[in-house]
Amino acid sequence: MSFHRYRGFIARCAAAAVLAGACALAPAHNFHAGITDISYNERTGSLEVVHTYMAHDVEALLTNLYQRQFDLSDPDDQAVFRKYVEKQFWLADKDKRRLPLNWVGMTADAQSVVVFQEVQQTPASKVEFLHDEVMIDFLPDQLNTVNLTVAGSIRTFGFSSNHPEFSVH
Repeated sequence: MSFHRYRGFIARCAAAAVLAGACALAPAHNFHAGITDISYNERTGSLEVVHTYMAHDVEALLTNLYQRQFDLSDPDDQAVFRKYVEKQFWLADKDKRRLPLNWVGMTADAQSVVVFQEVQQTPASKVEFLHDEVMIDFLPDQLNTVNLTVAGSIRTFGFSSNHPEFSVH
């Protein structure tokens, strides 16, 4: 694994750490937010998607949905969250066909849950529609921010219960 491949990953992890730190300062249940960074990796030719959510919100969501405690270090429990994310977040092309988001993996600690996905051999310019309802169905005041980098330019979209989908153009 070369440093160049993961330079963007490191930058996204730093952003996740900042979000986690901000979340730790907010009183529980008063601030619900997620952040997603989408960017093209020239070396691999893949579109990389990194989501970061507050751990206590993810745990509350899963407990509410399934009436049991979850351990996100357990692969079976990760699979449950994976199914949920794949239902609630998608990218689509100009014909509103969903792009094939592959699950790369996830990490979880006391502060945050970070999910890694990719669309292989697809440039960011192919994304025409963004749909993000992760946590919004559970927390009506959830605000999700998606940063989409296309040709070096970053566009930011704010998703809420009133705006779960955006056209990139």
